Amino acid sequence: MTKKDVINDFTKIQGIGKAKAEALYNNGYDSLEKLKEANVKDLQKVEGITENIAKNIKKQFKEKPAKQETKKEKIGKSKSEEPKKEKKKAEVKTEKKTKTKKEEKTIVTKKEEEEEAEAEEKEEEYKVKKKPEISKEIKKSLSLRKKIKKRTPEFLREEWFRYKKLKKNWRRPDGMSSKMRRNLKYRPSRVRIGFRGPKGVRGLHSSGFEEIIVYNVNDLEGINPKKQAARIGSSVGTKKRMDIEKKANELEVRILNL
Repeated sequence: MTKKDVINDFTKIQGIGKAKAEALYNNGYDSLEKLKEANVKDLQKVEGITENIAKNIKKQFKEKPAKQETKKEKIGKSKSEEPKKEKKKAEVKTEKKTKTKKEEKTIVTKKEEEEEAEAEEKEEEYKVKKKPEISKEIKKSLSLRKKIKKRTPEFLREEWFRYKKLKKNWRRPDGMSSKMRRNLKYRPSRVRIGFRGPKGVRGLHSSGFEEIIVYNVNDLEGINPKKQAARIGSSVGTKKRMDIEKKANELEVRILNL
């Protein structure tokens, strides 16, 4: 027998894969007969085979094959099993009928569910947010402002780290002995003109829209949808908010805080 045939025979045994079969072959077990004769301790010496696996292999070899039935026994069994078979056939037919009915119902329900899901998906399809009509110069200055914003530090007041009562906000440093005011080394950066963004884009939203705060439906009428966008005020309730959203959709005005 070749190595491949032996390994194939070994892999048919439960708990032995290709790697373990090759390990057994390399350790001198080049046939099933040698495996049968081997002890549990001998099998444990092979890499990857534990005590439980070795015992399982031995058990599989010890299991005796089922006794072959004689012709008379087979004939007697076949006669006794004939009425049982007829009953089973009848039961199978009834089961098939019930299954087909159930399957038809499930198919109908599935189709209805799929149609509902498709309708919901169409409603919930993502709509691209409206963009303003702006010049190339404004677009460039917006991108430049974005870059400046990334590199600007967080401006914190003098000695914010020393006292808990001091908030993490900006206050201009003052006092004769203030080292931050005098711009000494290793002091945090102060608010200065150099950190400011381009002049033409000041006050604009990151999208390029000019923001206009809205408190009711009437405030939407004076908005130019091409260059201006609405921002609903924080004090507006849900009922008014919904009315504003409807009116904004009619006028094609973008609301920034939806």
